Amino acid sequence: MEFFNSAFGKNITFVRPAFFKISGFIGIPDMNYYYVFLLFVFLASVLGNTAVMTVICLDHNLRTAKYVAVFNLAFVDLLGNTVLVPKVIDIFLFNHYYISYNDCITHMFFCFICLGMQSLNLVALCYDRLIAIMYPLHYQVRVTPKKMLSLIGSFWLFVVFCFLILVGLMTRISFCESVVINSFYCDHGPMHRLACNDATPNLVYGNLLIALLLWVPLLIIMCSYICIGRTLAKISTAKERVKAFKTCTSHLSLVAIYFIPILIVYNMRANIHPNARIINLSLTAIFPPMLNPIVYVLQTQEIRTSLRKILKLPNDVALCLS
Repeated sequence: MEFFNSAFGKNITFVRPAFFKISGFIGIPDMNYYYVFLLFVFLASVLGNTAVMTVICLDHNLRTAKYVAVFNLAFVDLLGNTVLVPKVIDIFLFNHYYISYNDCITHMFFCFICLGMQSLNLVALCYDRLIAIMYPLHYQVRVTPKKMLSLIGSFWLFVVFCFLILVGLMTRISFCESVVINSFYCDHGPMHRLACNDATPNLVYGNLLIALLLWVPLLIIMCSYICIGRTLAKISTAKERVKAFKTCTSHLSLVAIYFIPILIVYNMRANIHPNARIINLSLTAIFPPMLNPIVYVLQTQEIRTSLRKILKLPNDVALCLS
């Protein structure tokens, strides 16, 4: 990170504390029950996303562009909750409130990478549905597994690059007074507000990333579904329109699960108690990775069929999954 420091002057010395204190859940009553709930959500997320990834790996019929994106989403969800939830439980349930400076920066980096990739992965899935409905005859040529891998790989590179810059800017912040982070993890916003030097670049860049990795993907998805809706309206029969729309329901569910809680928290953040805001933010971060595999198992016929084959379920159980 010497590049970022030298960019602001060769002889600048930044004050970096030995540790930070994570204080987000401290003082909230009956939080032990919430930590048990977090553990349940984490285990469900691990089992669900691992199951989806395993099914896609084992079934050669799922080696399509769409399921390349679904596999990546399951991987990101699994990684995100694995990075976040065990650390939160360790901090607050076992009273390990203090985290070293380097560990905190690293934790923030990986948490944000997963959050950013969740959003961009929904764009990749949206692209798949857009081409499938608007250009069905050209779908196999325009959306291949190789092209989807290239798209997702470019998203990974973009997100890693963005957050390397964010981490670099964090290293030029001096913490002269408080080292108490009022969040449930090493969150960028509460951290840069502790700065005793000019943290304007961090604020501006943080807002830029929110726009690039949250609002722009949402806008792209909304515009895509406007185009999809116009295409569906041109289909002559209602039966065909419903059939085509059903192929989008799982993706729309994922979009709703990811974006609606974020929009609610952002719109209500000035009107709710800080403790309620922290709990809402934690739920916004951990719930989508748990619900996403459930959505795909329940709403995607291909995955349900693969599960039946892999588990060799009897016919009566298979009918319940259908």
